[in-house]
Amino acid sequence: MLLLLAVWCSESAVFAAESRFFAIRVIDAETGRGVPLVELETVNLVKFVTDSAGYVAFDEPGLMNHDVYFSIRSHGYSFPPDGFGYRGKKLHPTAGGETTLEVQRTNFAERLYRVTGGGIYRDSVLLKKPVPISQPVLNVGVLGSDSVLTAVFNGQIFWAWGDTQLPGYPLGLFQTPAAVSELPKGSLSPEAGVNLNYIVDPQGQAVNTAEMPGDGPTWLSGLTVLPGHDGKERLFAGYAKIKPPLTVHERGIVEFSTVSSRFEKRSSFPAESPLYPDGHPFLVKEGERTFIYFARPFPDVRVPANDESYLDLSQYEAWSYLKPGSTRESPIVDRMPDGRLNVGWKRHTLPRDWQLEEQLIQSGQLRREELICTLIDRITGKPVIAHAGSVNWNEFRHRYVMITCEVNGSSPLGEIWYSETATLPGPWMPAVKIVTHDNYSFYNPKHHPFFDQAGGRYIFFEGTYTQTFANNPVPTPRYDYNQIMYRLDLANPKAIFGSPLGYLR
Repeated sequence: MLLLLAVWCSESAVFAAESRFFAIRVIDAETGRGVPLVELETVNLVKFVTDSAGYVAFDEPGLMNHDVYFSIRSHGYSFPPDGFGYRGKKLHPTAGGETTLEVQRTNFAERLYRVTGGGIYRDSVLLKKPVPISQPVLNVGVLGSDSVLTAVFNGQIFWAWGDTQLPGYPLGLFQTPAAVSELPKGSLSPEAGVNLNYIVDPQGQAVNTAEMPGDGPTWLSGLTVLPGHDGKERLFAGYAKIKPPLTVHERGIVEFSTVSSRFEKRSSFPAESPLYPDGHPFLVKEGERTFIYFARPFPDVRVPANDESYLDLSQYEAWSYLKPGSTRESPIVDRMPDGRLNVGWKRHTLPRDWQLEEQLIQSGQLRREELICTLIDRITGKPVIAHAGSVNWNEFRHRYVMITCEVNGSSPLGEIWYSETATLPGPWMPAVKIVTHDNYSFYNPKHHPFFDQAGGRYIFFEGTYTQTFANNPVPTPRYDYNQIMYRLDLANPKAIFGSPLGYLR
């Protein structure tokens, strides 16, 4: 035993002596956790980005064993400036050496790790540091994935993504790669990461799981698990076929087959159909009935929670002020005899959304003060135009909570907001900004309620980090077009605290 220990210590010492890397770790000053996506840049503009453990493995010929100044910056985190206003630190990198830098978090939500893509723990692996996931460098060839969908299906978490990049060519998978992972109980904590087990081909590479006929990619939405007549769970989703640039030319419903590990078509319908499964669903029991609500991000579409109703578009209802039969080309506002909006659950009509409301305002059918599809910034009182997101019941707050991104905020789609309501479909309380990205998009955020901790005090959400829609000329290597996980403490005294409606004033 002592001999083995001496050999292990000797080998460790040899590695430390022979390692060519200088380890730089950036941690959150509040939590002590490593911070992903921190950029360290030398005076001659050589840039390094921390991995999901907050590490950079530095080995730059010509700069080792010299004083090197690193500028330090990161979305939602700050490093103190010096007397000249520079935010950075002078280090002396040596082979086998290590240092730690602290950054102050300015976001309310804490960035945890990258979920998808290549090199999630690249620098940690180079530095021989422990990593929490089984595939820390490249998982079945996936380099980047758009917008995530999740559902708990047959005792596991089912994951599906949009367009996905592969190493062999810029055009990768465009018809929904998918994976499963274990629920956190008894397995990897969501604080540490996610072990994704992808559906793969015989060569072990990620594959399309929703190859619907027709031109363009197949995008899924409304991923929902429902019991069948035989008591077995059924996994459904709505699908859309996309033509460039972003035109939907067909919609329909698919179901996942556990035999083929593929989605199979159950129905198709015209792209202009007003109601269909879209957004992120959640179940709500109302008296003797249970509904599926679809958050887009407002939960303004619902259908009875059974497989027959999910497949029958005539059973879908919208919380709307439009007359039944309205289309996007010809929307007609429904008013009562006294001129007030007639708002309620209606079939065969469009749900509200910010683009439609702008269209109605321009046509004179709607007055801006009548808008019912906006959030209000708790601090400034200004409207927040919500683009996409998710809604779930939260036991800690005893409210439905919304995580959504903002249209045309300080970043085009990079600002993430939190709001809550006691009743559906609203009204929603004034919103708090919980994440900001500097001139970078972070869209389609998805709260994962199966990861909630401490009775819902801590909630986890992820979104797509991408240069798309921003005017940032430099995409972040490895991180761009990938999913990043955040955690929000709903007891944070600086943001959301005390009574269910207690917000920062």
